[in-house]
Amino acid sequence: MNLPAPTRPAVQRILIVKLSSLGDVVHAMPAVQDLHRAYPQAQIDWVVERGFAPLVQRCDGVGRVIPCDLRRWRKSWWTAATRAAWRAFKQELQRDAYDAVLDLQGLTKSALVARLARTAQGGKRYALAHRTDGSSYEAPTRWVADEAISMHPHVHAVQRSRQLCAQALGSDAHPAPRFGLRAARTQAPAWLAPASSPFVPAQPVVALVHGTSRADKEWPLAQWVALGQRLEKAGFLVALAHGSQREQDQSQSIAAGLERPVLWPLMPLDDLTDTLAFCAGVIGVDSGVSHIAVALDLPHVQIYNFNTAWRTGPLPDPYGGAARQLSVYAQPTPNVQEVWSAWIALGVPVLPPQATLSGH
Repeated sequence: MNLPAPTRPAVQRILIVKLSSLGDVVHAMPAVQDLHRAYPQAQIDWVVERGFAPLVQRCDGVGRVIPCDLRRWRKSWWTAATRAAWRAFKQELQRDAYDAVLDLQGLTKSALVARLARTAQGGKRYALAHRTDGSSYEAPTRWVADEAISMHPHVHAVQRSRQLCAQALGSDAHPAPRFGLRAARTQAPAWLAPASSPFVPAQPVVALVHGTSRADKEWPLAQWVALGQRLEKAGFLVALAHGSQREQDQSQSIAAGLERPVLWPLMPLDDLTDTLAFCAGVIGVDSGVSHIAVALDLPHVQIYNFNTAWRTGPLPDPYGGAARQLSVYAQPTPNVQEVWSAWIALGVPVLPPQATLSGH
């Protein structure tokens, strides 16, 4: 007997509330893809901190991006400029009424935004009912919600958002996650991997993402140098990515130990995303930029000093396909051989040095 398909609620407008940080924003993107498949005619808007708005604008299925500056406003809430900016934000937030407001953050600040958003007649606010392992959670998120969603506490960050949306609105969280992150540039920038000669094919570039917001997640600089030397010996060109002056200084320290490093300039988040998209692969610590590499489906090794890869690391392919991303964990830190072995296991092709001159 054929059972009828589950009935989904009538939804025309959906609001995602996921404000920060970079990795968390990236991890919410597959939930948007699930919703877009379930409700292809619905408009899906997203409230996010202004610094991450350019990235969210690259996410398939997102209609209106509503930027906010809560991090900055709370430091100067008493000023006339902040009050004016807050009023403008509220006006933009409340422009449309939503059938569903989904708080995927689970914090007081996201609960405030969800509460301020307008709901349509019969519309509901949804949020997580409790904390999950290794994640922040604050009680106001469930106080504001019309429906608080419970789930198993031991859940990957990507799956947590997907499962919340699935239970709230009937989207499908079972297939392999798709991030829907688009790179906009169609041609690699000249400085990405400058060729030494027009007669030599461009070498494949591997970006090293060494910067992270937490010092205890960093990998020793000497090990980055040793890894970069192995990559160069294997025929790769090593690029060094950074998002701050401190990280740029670290890139220069690593570059001093390499033969032909490419130091990328400091660049906006959207430009960095575009540039990463042209790389043959990425090796990085647990950071937002590393999660962007995963979202772009680049071959990627992610380095962990803590046993938390189950929560934020690359997800295995549920269909048993070849791995595109791997995580490496050890304490106090993985060694170079462990990271190198994971990179080799990905099977990223490279032109052997002798092959670059063949036929010329």
